Amino acid sequence: METYYPPSDKSITIRALLLGSIADGRTVIKRPLICDDTVAAINCLKVLGIRFKISEDNISVEGCGLRGLNPPLKALNAGEAGAVARLLAGLLAGQTFPSKITGAPSLRRRPMGRVAKPLNLMGASLKTYSGKLPLEIKSASLKGIKYTMPVASAQVKSAILLAGLYADGMTVIKEIIPSRDHTERLLKYFGARLSRHGRSIMLKPGNLKGRNLSIPGDISAAAPFIAAALLSGRKLLVKNVGLNPTRMGMIRTLKKMGAVFKTTVKIASPDPMGDLLVLPSKINGAIISEREVPAMIDELPLLAVIAAAIGEKTLIKGVAELRHKESDRIKSTMSMLESLGARAIYREGALEIQGQQRFRDGKVNTFKDHRIAMAAAVASTIAEGHVKIRNPNCVNKSYPGFWKDFGKIFLCLQRI
Repeated sequence: METYYPPSDKSITIRALLLGSIADGRTVIKRPLICDDTVAAINCLKVLGIRFKISEDNISVEGCGLRGLNPPLKALNAGEAGAVARLLAGLLAGQTFPSKITGAPSLRRRPMGRVAKPLNLMGASLKTYSGKLPLEIKSASLKGIKYTMPVASAQVKSAILLAGLYADGMTVIKEIIPSRDHTERLLKYFGARLSRHGRSIMLKPGNLKGRNLSIPGDISAAAPFIAAALLSGRKLLVKNVGLNPTRMGMIRTLKKMGAVFKTTVKIASPDPMGDLLVLPSKINGAIISEREVPAMIDELPLLAVIAAAIGEKTLIKGVAELRHKESDRIKSTMSMLESLGARAIYREGALEIQGQQRFRDGKVNTFKDHRIAMAAAVASTIAEGHVKIRNPNCVNKSYPGFWKDFGKIFLCLQRI
């Protein structure tokens, strides 16, 4: 049995950096992830006057309080990190100074109107360029609102909650379909007056207090290893990984498809963390509903690879949101499968994938999307021949050590 330690969670690291920056006092983030996206967050916060001490195992953040940020002397560059751009929009919406957020070309193609709309309803003054970056933000006084999320988006929800810290009155968000809840958990951990009743999240404005926290392993980073272990029929123990229920969609779906896992929770707060044992299993096809997708939005290319290899047809509904990721992940996932001799059909917002397809040698265009590169790596473990992955370094966005770690366990990477 192989043992695997995934890198720390990117989503939680970014949120901890942002909340620590506007908290009163020092925050120490233990086991943070250092990757392109988290470096983009740090660089943006430095422009706003935040001071960091970065060592091998932790990041110390000198919080300045809600109103202590400095007016930026230049545009804040979020790189390719959609979470950084959208969460910063919420954090900056209620400041007493103007700011501007931009990013890499791939990020400037992604929609920002969905975050500008609710923030402007709160009284913010945000201007997009045809619904995309750059995002110009003027000084404004915010008020709490009641807002029903039109689509499941943890980033938009998080932006509204960050703005709610600065608002006059309570902010209420209703989710039709729940999305990942790292921001809510961390806000409560940092002392925010946040509560949840059913599908509604209530936040009262107020200060945060610096805290120390450890970042769990990233379940999305571990997902390619889990998928490859299942396809190769191997036992794999994933250590110290995040077990947040709102991020376990792929695990729940694979269980429904016949996969067997054993989990052990070691730490419960602010995010649960523990061990996940992957056991050899027979995987069957399934119908996956739209409500199941938000909890595994990053893992859908991997699920497509698994679905193509197993014995029955799989239908994944409600995948339209994949068009707004680092690439159009509907097109890039289908392209990846086709490059290796498999195929999927997209119609009426759903991916239909026939099972028992054989993967052959081929060249995969990643479209510079880290999730596509990782899914192609999994496909290579069962491909009949050499697999060439273009732009493999795109994995640095979330997992700089991916190829080294994957190659240690799945030696097939010697032929990529």
